[in-house]
Order: sequence, then C-alpha cells, then structure tokens
Amino acid sequence: MRKPAAARPARKPKARTKAVTKPREPAMDVAVGRHIRDLRRVRQFSLETVAARTALSIGFLSQIERGLSSPSLRVLATLADVFGVGIAALFGASPSADGASDQVVTRGLQRPELKLWRTGVSKQLLSPASADNKLNLFLVHLDPGGSTGDELYTHDGEEAGLVLEGEMMLTVDSETWSLKSGDSFRFASRRPHRFSNPAEDAKAVVLWVNCVTGA
Repeated sequence: MRKPAAARPARKPKARTKAVTKPREPAMDVAVGRHIRDLRRVRQFSLETVAARTALSIGFLSQIERGLSSPSLRVLATLADVFGVGIAALFGASPSADGASDQVVTRGLQRPELKLWRTGVSKQLLSPASADNKLNLFLVHLDPGGSTGDELYTHDGEEAGLVLEGEMMLTVDSETWSLKSGDSFRFASRRPHRFSNPAEDAKAVVLWVNCVTGA
C-alpha cells in the first residue's frame, strides 16, 4: 500500500524588487546655485578666481552652482563678500549688470525665501530684491536646534535684529548671550559670530537687518 505523498509547503510569492531611485536635490539648492552662478558670470569671475578668494575648492563651488551641495550660511556669506553683494542677492531677483531696481514694496505672499534645510535656518527677504541692495530686512526662522554651525564666521557689513518669538543664542567674538522675545542686538559683521536656537521643541523667529558697507 503506497503512502500518501507529503504535502509540499506553499511557495511564497516572490517579493517585488523596488527600483532604488536617488532622492532629488531640493529645489532650493538648485535655485541658490543658479543665483550664485549668475552672479559669478555677471562679475566675470572664473571658478578658479572664486576658489582662490574664498579658500573653497573648485569642485565644491561647482557642486553648489549645480545644486548638488547645500551651502551653509557661512559659505553663502563668504561668497556674497566676494561678489560685493548682500546675502539677499543669492536668493532674490536675478542679478543684472547694473543691479538697477525701482521696487519699493514687497507683498507678504511674494517674499523670496532661502531655506538652509540641513541646518534648520530659513530666511525670508522682506525688502525688495535686488543684487545691488546694501540694506536688507529679513525674517529669520530657526527650527528647534537650528544653527549656523559650530564655527564662527565673518563677512562685510553690520547687522541688527529683534527676537520676536522663542530664544536665540548669539555669540560674538568670545561672548555668548541668550536672547528672548523682545531682546535686540547690533554688531559689526566683521566680528566673528554665530547663532542658534537652543530649544528642543520651539521655533525662534528673529527680525534681522543686514547692511553691506563695502564696495
């Protein structure tokens, strides 16, 4: 008498292999890179020239211009100095040869914004955008733990601000202050500085003014 064949275990369906796609670079990085490239070309600077004046590598500068790297605020400030503009020119209107602009008003829904997504810092430009502006007004948002980085940095000009919400730690030279809503500040931008939001669960909002004093 033949024994019944043992039942074979049911085969599990093969899992479908999903195609691995490389995440797209944030649109903001692409836009900032385009403005940096346009400013460099308007000034007729080569990548080699910019690299020599900023101590940044040609490869890194090329990646920034193509939107493949997200620059820090320190790097943006250094590049703005080389181009003789304020940081606003890196995310405002496209630069022209003479920088001319007769715009007076910026509507709330038309504010250009620069999001430094890797560092938790974003800046909304409140004043009309122009590559030739010497005075610019920003609304700076700092995510919890957001920071310009551990390294102090310098750039041309003066800056001042008023903390509207939350808390901000501000370091200028070797001194650090905790600023809360209602506190204000002013200092020469050539003094080494950095700032951050020490809170773990609350955003900080700062009304910030930058004035470019160099040529």
